[in-house]
Amino acid sequence: MNDLRISLVQGDTRWRDPAGNREYYGRLIAPLHGITDLVLLPETFTSGFSNDAIDEAETMDGPTVAWMRDQAARLGAALTGSVQLRADGGVFNRLLFVTPGGETHTYDKRHLFRYANEHERYAAGRDRLTVEWKGWRICPQVCYDLRFPVFSRNRFDVERPGQPDYDLLLYVANWPAARAYPWKTLLRARAIENLCYVAGLNRVGTDGNGIAYSGDSAVIDFLGHPVSECTDEEVVVTTTLQAAELAAHRARFPAMLDGDRFELR
Repeated sequence: MNDLRISLVQGDTRWRDPAGNREYYGRLIAPLHGITDLVLLPETFTSGFSNDAIDEAETMDGPTVAWMRDQAARLGAALTGSVQLRADGGVFNRLLFVTPGGETHTYDKRHLFRYANEHERYAAGRDRLTVEWKGWRICPQVCYDLRFPVFSRNRFDVERPGQPDYDLLLYVANWPAARAYPWKTLLRARAIENLCYVAGLNRVGTDGNGIAYSGDSAVIDFLGHPVSECTDEEVVVTTTLQAAELAAHRARFPAMLDGDRFELR
């Protein structure tokens, strides 16, 4: 496993403007060509977090999936973020993980945000996703999933006996400024308890519902220490995750060997 370069694209998503957001985020990520391996865009980056955006939901054959494949190819890096997508008789808050070769992995947000009635409009996903990229095992999740540690728990005896399920846990989000402290705290908790790196990518600005977002995107190491942190401004930050340091920590502090065995259902 080599070191992994990861880029956080903390932007001010335009309200319910898919074409405008594709153009906006396209400009932000263009300079990353050749200097990164993985690029993170926010949750619902084509619309903002809107229940009403369900009416403009695309399909997997729509312009946003095509745009992500094109951008990943241009960057020579994997690209991930979530959008509203219609499939299997419902609309999902679907995270897409797209490689430069066009391979597209999907994860449908399992925990829908009841506080904002997301569960009344959108369909919930079920299965957790793990993607292999550049020698790293990556588990991508969406926003509210951060509050549910059992679903993200790194198991060490299931998929690869003696090895962890994943090395990097990532979250793309529209996490309001009013709850910034839980965001910062839970990112650190997930990293410590799962002996992994965690990357959390949030948006900034104020959305069409008048909700403010303070960004606070961060990359956290396996000890809970920030490798990089963002404030409340539009910014693109690239950080290198150290594979050897992660392996050394797991060898030195093998807490995973004392973990409880369980199955996700």
